[in-house]
Amino acid sequence: MPNFPEDVFTEPTDVDPDTLANLGPLRRLAGGWQARKGVDVNPKADGPERRVFIETIQFDPIDPQANGPQLLYGLRYHIHITTEEEDITFHDQVGYWLWEPKTGVVMQTLAIPRGQVALAAGQAKSEDDRIVVRAERGQSEYGICSTAFLEYAFRTDSYQIEVVFNPDGTWSYTTDTVLKVHGQDAPFAHRDQNTLTRISDPKPNPWKAILDAKAAKG
Repeated sequence: MPNFPEDVFTEPTDVDPDTLANLGPLRRLAGGWQARKGVDVNPKADGPERRVFIETIQFDPIDPQANGPQLLYGLRYHIHITTEEEDITFHDQVGYWLWEPKTGVVMQTLAIPRGQVALAAGQAKSEDDRIVVRAERGQSEYGICSTAFLEYAFRTDSYQIEVVFNPDGTWSYTTDTVLKVHGQDAPFAHRDQNTLTRISDPKPNPWKAILDAKAAKG
C-alpha cells in the first residue's frame, strides 16, 4: 500500500497553471501525430490476421487535476485508425495520459466504443525515453472492465503499452494484450506496433491560455 497522507481533503495551493511545463516524460507526446504503417495482429476464426493501418493521434494538455492532495498533469487523447482497404474506422479510442510529479506514477486511461475501458499504470522519471504502463483483469485499482459479451467471447486478461521516444523526434509504441478467445484453449497474444511522426504542435491547456490572454491585454 502506498504511503498516502491522513489528510485526503486538502488540495495543493501551489499549482502551476502551465501543464506543458509539468508533464514529465509525457511532454513529448503533446500535439498531433500520424503514421501509415502500423501493424495489428488480431484473432480470427481461421487464425491470426495481420493488417497494416493508418493512425492519427491528437494529445491535448488539460488543466491540472487534484484528488485532494494528489496533483496530476495530463493529456487528453483521441486515436483514430483506418486502413488502405476500407474507409470505415478500424479502431477508435479516447482517454487520458496522466503524470503525478510527486510520485513518478504514469497512468493511461482508455475507452473504446466496443464496450471496454481500462486504467493502466507504471513508474517513470521526467527524463525517461521509455514508458511502460500495465493493467490486469480483476484488479480494482489498475484494471480492465468489459461488456458481458466481450468477457464471454474475447476476454482481456492483461494490457500493456510500451512507449519509446526516438532520437529523431518520432515515438513508437507496442501494445501487448492477452486475450482468452471463446473456443480456443491457448491465450491469444494480440499485438499492435507503430511509429508516429509529428504533424502539429501542442497548444496550451485552457487555464494557461486564459492567463496568457489576460496578460497580453495588460
